[in-house]
Amino acid sequence: MFRISMVIAGMVTCVAMGPAFAHGEERYVGKVAKAAAKEQQAWGIAGNADEVSQTVEIRMSDTMRFKPDRLTVRVGETVRFVMLNEGRLMHELVIGSKPVLDRHAELMRKFPNMEHDEPYMAHVAPGRRGEIVWKFNRAGEFDFGCLIAGHYESGMVGKVKVVAS
Repeated sequence: MFRISMVIAGMVTCVAMGPAFAHGEERYVGKVAKAAAKEQQAWGIAGNADEVSQTVEIRMSDTMRFKPDRLTVRVGETVRFVMLNEGRLMHELVIGSKPVLDRHAELMRKFPNMEHDEPYMAHVAPGRRGEIVWKFNRAGEFDFGCLIAGHYESGMVGKVKVVAS
């Protein structure tokens, strides 16, 4: 009877706790993320490589800055972001709104080894490059940042202004 109670208690605990993810839509099987569906976000939608209208190179460094850190694009443009990590630390670029980035940064502080993969983010190892293809289909001012614990808080952020065509 004691063993049955312990098994039931363990199962209830596992179900109640659930997994911790950086993004609600992610689902993991072991350490491999399932492909995320192409979803409209407030700041746009995953773009198609054959629709790229401009390529923007963004350099990342251990000074916790992006260069450039301000961009202007037109509504409807599909942008290929090419990130070059010139530092010795891992960096990432995540596009989003300030509240979404703030929440994600908080989760990254709690779970620094969290694995995640969305079309609006790229992890870039030292000396390597990463790419994001993103379609900005809504006007507004959006943010991007490196959400690795401590980087965002140190000012590794930027803005994308999306203007009417």
